[in-house]
Amino acid sequence: MTAANVVASLLEWRDWLEELADRFEQLAPPDGTDAEDRGWHLERAATRLVTVVVDRTSAECGWYGLCHKVLTWFLSSTGMGADDAKNMVDTAIGGRFKSWTVPPQTLIDAVGEDLAADLTGVRPYRER
Repeated sequence: MTAANVVASLLEWRDWLEELADRFEQLAPPDGTDAEDRGWHLERAATRLVTVVVDRTSAECGWYGLCHKVLTWFLSSTGMGADDAKNMVDTAIGGRFKSWTVPPQTLIDAVGEDLAADLTGVRPYRER
């Protein structure tokens, strides 16, 4: 029974990682985009990835730790160094997410906007 549970858990984790890899590919900014377009793609990616993690974890316990990891992996998948990606995500999240609490959409949007602005130096297009 225990071995079957371990195998099932590993297969579930593998499915999750494969799903993330697909999402990362779909959400990555296209090569050659200018800062404004890149910012739009990064903001969109961050808000979608945070939402996916919230849905996947039901915002239980330390869900935001997985969220931090997923956003860091995403930025790394776009070519950013792991330490730089971690630091950017640290700055964007900044302790704003809490255990056992689904963040409001406005907070998810703010994290995406802040991450995109910090990465591109361009404030979101809505503020222009």
